[in-house]
Amino acid sequence: GTVAFAGFQYKFGKWAALRSVGAEDMPEEGQYREIHRTVEHLSQDMGIEKPRLMVADMGMPNAFAVGRKGAGTVVVSREIIQLLETDELDGVLAHELAHIKNRDVVMMVMGQSLASMVGIAVQFAVIFGGERNIGTYILAMIAGSIAQMLVMIFVFAISRYREYVADGDAADYTNNPDAMARAQSDQGTPDEVAALCIFGGERGLMQKVFATHPPVEKRIERLRSRSSPRY
Repeated sequence: GTVAFAGFQYKFGKWAALRSVGAEDMPEEGQYREIHRTVEHLSQDMGIEKPRLMVADMGMPNAFAVGRKGAGTVVVSREIIQLLETDELDGVLAHELAHIKNRDVVMMVMGQSLASMVGIAVQFAVIFGGERNIGTYILAMIAGSIAQMLVMIFVFAISRYREYVADGDAADYTNNPDAMARAQSDQGTPDEVAALCIFGGERGLMQKVFATHPPVEKRIERLRSRSSPRY
């Protein structure tokens, strides 16, 4: 049940994410030629098939990946192409390819599906374990929501860790952690695909617990430490 539900979420989520930003296939000529070439080289280095490349007007500089090895898609905003230097954009592309290589998108979908199934299971447990009245149904809804939220906190923590891993992989494959760090300073996240994007938005204390991305400052700090000379 969980696997089937996750499969549905995976396929629908991929379609919805691409549709929400109006993504269209990236031409292989003109200004996009070098992007295709870079992604092809990075994909070969990572041992994955070159993913489908798409471009979108997100209203802000960002990029995200959906799918898995052999069926991945990387979406790049026109804003980030215009804003970043070539080496910075290379780092962003490598970051998204690392997510596909590491199956991070699939992992997130499985985590979200598990959280939903746990919530439903708790609801049924409360309903069938008590009296059939309105109070029991209300309690079941509350208990199920809390259970789902607790599982999602764990899923979000894993997501934040995977962002660090993707940053590290991007720095390694481009051999340029400094460029990756510089790219972090210009960020923006459309709400519809926030969990998928390379950059997360600003947030308060409660939002940090449910954040899919680590603070930008910490990501930059880790990348800077990779580029610092070691004696």
